[in-house]
Amino acid sequence: MFRFFIQPQLNSATNSIVGYELLLKEHTVDGWQIPTSFDRISPPDWTDLFVATTKQLSLKIHSVSINLDRRQLMNDAITQSVIDAQERLRPMRVVVELTERQGTIPFSNDELIPQIKRLTNRGMGFSLDDVDTGHNHYDDIKTLLPHANELKFALQNFKCNLRVPEIRTQLQAWQTIAQTYNQRLILEGIEDAVDDGIANDMGIIFRQGYYYGRPHLLSLSQDETVS
Repeated sequence: MFRFFIQPQLNSATNSIVGYELLLKEHTVDGWQIPTSFDRISPPDWTDLFVATTKQLSLKIHSVSINLDRRQLMNDAITQSVIDAQERLRPMRVVVELTERQGTIPFSNDELIPQIKRLTNRGMGFSLDDVDTGHNHYDDIKTLLPHANELKFALQNFKCNLRVPEIRTQLQAWQTIAQTYNQRLILEGIEDAVDDGIANDMGIIFRQGYYYGRPHLLSLSQDETVS
């Protein structure tokens, strides 16, 4: 069984939830786990599950975010499934987050950009996730920046918090980049009130992390009780 877990994204200025990130998990004998292979769920089944899940959220929020790596983005069947889901979910907006994972097959940015445009030309959002880690360092994604309307900086990837001066310096650099390209910057991985306060001082409005809500299962009506 596959289901999406959801985690809220917060606008700290209005203290309101502006969206949810959806994380696909599979129910196994060891409980809910990230799938060992996303090929285990077909694109049509993924679309149906995504639509069924997000319809439950449509009265609460205006956008939902999903993660794709480069291989998934370049898979026409997966990309078409995302487009199909967006068409069925309007006026809710789907945001595709490109993760830092490269995968076994390297793709150039020149190859990625047409796929990104397939999404954004249909009114979808495009986010560069996990910036400054993996294959989402600045030099890796600088030609993708004009095509993105959002950046995400994930504290958990660095295994530290905002009390570390070097992390604040890195984050400030991405604040500047986001301002240059008129992008929304989401700070992920906030786990306590101290980091929440530092984020206030840094003027970071959009946030995500355990401090505001852990990922949790959004059950569907046909589900039996699982844990």
